[in-house]
Amino acid sequence: MNLMADILLNVTIAFLVGSVLFGIQRKVMARIQLRPGPPIIQHLLHTMKFFIKETVFPKTAAMPFYVVITVILCAIWVAAVIVGPVTQGPLLLLFAIFAIHKIVEHNAGSSSGSPYGKLSCVRAVFSAAAELPLFAVLIIIFLQTGTMQLSTIVAYQAEHGALIFTLPLAAMMFIALIISKSYYYSPLNITLAKDIVSGFETEHFGMLRGFIMISEAITWYMLLWVFLTVFFGALSPLMYLIGMVILTALIGAVNALTPILNPNHSVMTEITLAFIGIVGSIIMMFYI
Repeated sequence: MNLMADILLNVTIAFLVGSVLFGIQRKVMARIQLRPGPPIIQHLLHTMKFFIKETVFPKTAAMPFYVVITVILCAIWVAAVIVGPVTQGPLLLLFAIFAIHKIVEHNAGSSSGSPYGKLSCVRAVFSAAAELPLFAVLIIIFLQTGTMQLSTIVAYQAEHGALIFTLPLAAMMFIALIISKSYYYSPLNITLAKDIVSGFETEHFGMLRGFIMISEAITWYMLLWVFLTVFFGALSPLMYLIGMVILTALIGAVNALTPILNPNHSVMTEITLAFIGIVGSIIMMFYI
């Protein structure tokens, strides 16, 4: 298979699987809360719907930036698929894409001129103070494996065993990072909290919202893919799928049972988990 076909296949898989995982997450949350919940393919249906609906532009939007930012949001996650499943390149580059996503969130919110979007973009900056310490998981993985290359990390685990057993607190930090980027009433995702409607997405319609929804599905797929690859090593496609479904269901249960934290509490919770993870992982590596 040539490179372009491999990229197209993996991007398509990421979008379709990510969309279905969103449906599973919402279904788990609904069942816990004694509701029937939407169909599992609801995210996919909504994405297709937006591409056939009229695209309108708010009078307050900063053109053409308002349009370009949605394309950039989609493009960076296509790049993440190339760095991850396609080439198994540098883990540092994937985390750089996660950081760029935070910048894009900020600019998407400010570009529309909506007060809800502007509040979301302010929160994007605020929440970065909590998410950056969680990114210290990179240092922990490097100290343990001596590399930042995904393919080499996988090879290390084939020889020494899965990192989930030697770095459980680092895995906890990554799970907290995933929850902080989880959609649908996440206790830690303050940029999409329902007190500000839909956050930075509030004033994007039609095809523009469709691009955002594609990027959402790919984002979720890639977060889970990176976690499974880094902490479990080489997995078959079936095991990746099973792992993603289990993680999505568990995070759906967390979202359903945990109150949505206000921004201050969310940030302090993430910083506390990062502190425990960093200190605990270093102690385990060097003293146990």
